[in-house]
Amino acid sequence: MANFGTWLHTRRKGRLVGKDADGRSYYESTGPARQGGGVERPERWVIYLKGEDASAVPPEWWGWLHHTLDAPIPVEERKPWQLPYQPNMTGTAQAYRPAGSLYSTGQHPPATGDYEAWTPDA
Repeated sequence: MANFGTWLHTRRKGRLVGKDADGRSYYESTGPARQGGGVERPERWVIYLKGEDASAVPPEWWGWLHHTLDAPIPVEERKPWQLPYQPNMTGTAQAYRPAGSLYSTGQHPPATGDYEAWTPDA
């Protein structure tokens, strides 16, 4: 969701380039803007859906957004390793809990006997 300033800037200086499968809108400025190093190229930005973070940008749009591609990759040309977006579930009940984690079972795993505690007298 865009705030009023972003909405106004988008209306005045932005050109809609496209939308992804989830409905995020991608824009490019109508004129060049001075970037770092004196390079002049159009600004590119995305209007996220409510509550999203930057990791939600799909791979086919990420390269375009960061000026590594001139156009977004068509969805049918996605590589097998370009997986669909999954939100970070850390800190939630759906977070990854490996075997032996106190969070997965609520109990310590039994000791294996391969640990010997250090004592100062030894």
